[in-house]
Amino acid sequence: MPTREDAWALLCEWTQSENLRRHGLAVEAAVAWYGEHRFGVGGADLERWRMAGLLHDFDYERFPDTHPLQGAEELRRLGYPEDVVEAVLGHGDHTGMPRSSDLAHAVYACDEMSGFVIAVALVRPNRSLDEVDVPAVRKKMKDKGFARQVPRDQLTKGADELGVPFDEHVVNVVAGLKTVRGELGL
Repeated sequence: MPTREDAWALLCEWTQSENLRRHGLAVEAAVAWYGEHRFGVGGADLERWRMAGLLHDFDYERFPDTHPLQGAEELRRLGYPEDVVEAVLGHGDHTGMPRSSDLAHAVYACDEMSGFVIAVALVRPNRSLDEVDVPAVRKKMKDKGFARQVPRDQLTKGADELGVPFDEHVVNVVAGLKTVRGELGL
C-alpha cells in the first residue's frame, strides 16, 4: 500500500500550484483531525484518512473537466485503498458518488470549509487562524462576494453529513488547520 510520503510525492508530481498543494495539506489536516478526535482513528487507518484529504484534488490541474475521475483511476492503478479512492470521488457533488463512509463524509465536509476558513484568516488583521471564529465565518458566508467560488450550501451540508452542528464543525476545522499553520503561513 502506498504511504503518506508516496501521496505527497504524487501530489507534487501532478500539482504545480503551491496554493493547490497547500489546500491539499489543509484538507489533510482537517480530515485527520476528524479521524483522530471524532472517529477514534489511529495508526495505518489514520494514514489513509490523511492520504484521502491530501489527494482529493491532486488531478485538478491536469484534468479540470473530468476531476476527480481521472485521478481516481490513477489512484487505483497505484494501489491506493478503495476507501481512499471513494472518498476522493465523493468529495464533490458533481460526481454522483455516494458518500457511504465516515472518511468520505469527512473529506467532503473539510474540503470547502478548509478553503473558506483559510480565506477568512487571510482577511483578518494578522492573517492568523487565531483570529478565525464562528461569528467571523458566519459573517463572511453572508457576503456573496467573498470567496464566491465556495458553495455555501456545501459548507452546511458537510457538517450535516458528519452529524456535527455547523458551529462545532467550524471550530473543528480551525483546530485541524492549526496543526499545519506553519505550512499554511497562518
